[in-house]
Amino acid sequence: MDPYSFDDRYHTGDPNQDLNYEKQHYNAPANKNYIVPEEIKNFLLFFQRSVREGNVSDVATCYEHDFNKLSERFFKNSPWPDAENIIQIVGKDDVFLILYKELFYRHIIARTMSGPSQEQRFEAYCNYCNFFNMILSAEGPVGLQLPDQWLWDIIDEFIYQFQDFCKYRTKLVGKDDDEVAFLRSNPKIWNVHSVLNVLHSLVDKSNINAQLEMYGHGDDPDILGGDFGRHPLYKMLGYFSLIGLLRLHSLLGDYYQAIKVLEFIELDKQTSYTQVPTCQVTTYYYVGFAYLMMRRYKDAIRSFSSILLYIQRTNYMISTTGSYQIDVVKKMNDQIMNLLAICLVLHPMRIDEGLQTLLTEKYGEKTQRMEKGHPAAFEEAFAFACPRFLSPVPPNFDDPIFDAKESYALQLKVFMEEVEQQIMIPIIRSFLKLYTTMPISKLSTFLEMSENEFKMHLLCFKHKMNSLVWTKGTSGLDGQFQSGSEVDFYIDKEMVHIADTKVARRYGEFFIQQIHKFAELNKALKSKEPFTNEEFASGNRY
Repeated sequence: MDPYSFDDRYHTGDPNQDLNYEKQHYNAPANKNYIVPEEIKNFLLFFQRSVREGNVSDVATCYEHDFNKLSERFFKNSPWPDAENIIQIVGKDDVFLILYKELFYRHIIARTMSGPSQEQRFEAYCNYCNFFNMILSAEGPVGLQLPDQWLWDIIDEFIYQFQDFCKYRTKLVGKDDDEVAFLRSNPKIWNVHSVLNVLHSLVDKSNINAQLEMYGHGDDPDILGGDFGRHPLYKMLGYFSLIGLLRLHSLLGDYYQAIKVLEFIELDKQTSYTQVPTCQVTTYYYVGFAYLMMRRYKDAIRSFSSILLYIQRTNYMISTTGSYQIDVVKKMNDQIMNLLAICLVLHPMRIDEGLQTLLTEKYGEKTQRMEKGHPAAFEEAFAFACPRFLSPVPPNFDDPIFDAKESYALQLKVFMEEVEQQIMIPIIRSFLKLYTTMPISKLSTFLEMSENEFKMHLLCFKHKMNSLVWTKGTSGLDGQFQSGSEVDFYIDKEMVHIADTKVARRYGEFFIQQIHKFAELNKALKSKEPFTNEEFASGNRY
């Protein structure tokens, strides 16, 4: 038996009993036969020394590469040694032990077959509380320096574990009475208010909003940062907490507040705060999804297109970071493609030619089904691409058949109601493109509906194609109402007059791309050493 694997035969649901059992069964006194490999000892000692010395480069190497490689080699499907075991190696270094336990519990959730026990979920929460309390309760900035990628992963994993716990808590079927009783008696563990409080406290401590506002005006953000805001640890945790709030509010279905928390972040600009690729992908995914649910399709398309092009440009960088989120980014890329397809069906507009080609190749059939008005196609795409919505409150523990998918069902209902209102628009648009003038009676006959019903759909077309679009400013909630339809029309008595407002193809973009390719080719050719006469005559260069 693997000494670090979880055996649920001994899981009681009582954290004290489980903790005592694990200490007796897994830890040193009863586990003397287990010897920590020398390579793991050397890694832990070097990792600890790098953290103590504030050597961010070495910490990044240990975190992004060495930890993952050793996990794959020694602990592929089992936990790392727990904190009690590694104390024998690193001593009682509280800061390093907190950081190690963050990786320890994350590894259990990601790699072990059985997943975390109830107690391990609670212990992971307590460890996060210890980490954030250490940072927030200090009178001055703590002397801790971590790479930006790890700081982002801490915030992201904190929210993910909260999200996963909410899902675990709502699934009452299969839990024994002790487990349910413990959940019932500990409502403050992984409580939504606690999670929100941590994120807002980090934002306030770093004074990140004031810094971002100064940065947007071209001033030095450190002027308003204060001692804490000037420290890289607090500054980046504050920024990442804003992205965490965007994600959390989206999971709760509050899309207005999700965009509101980013009011000082200029999403259309690359800054020193946007150096973590996985953070960028997460930001644009949730911003785009919030815009989609707010019926701001043009803004959603802009967000999705931007991040898909960004992923294409930085694909190599993301794949070589060693971050545990590489697979997450790949899945999120597919989700964004699905959401972009939905938006383009509901709001057709021109996008990057490369993206359009890729979208047609991978999702052409699904897009055609949506354009033909099949509700099941919309529901299928939404189910795959939407976030895992959650309920912020505990379930009714007295109801064993509680619907754990209630939050998803509610958001799906809101989305499908909007789709049903627009289900005829793509079909009507396809007919309007064929004519310049047409009697209402004839068009209604083509669509097999009454004239009054057809007029109602025409008015719906006009209304739905007029939406709020961001034009300038830092707040993503700002904007102006614009008509986004490539086909415009007006009704004069019983006649529909159609005007094609489709923007002409931008040939300049094609020529610019070809110029860049030619320049790169020319540069590559110039880098080659010229042939000598002898080489040319003999063919030795080949």
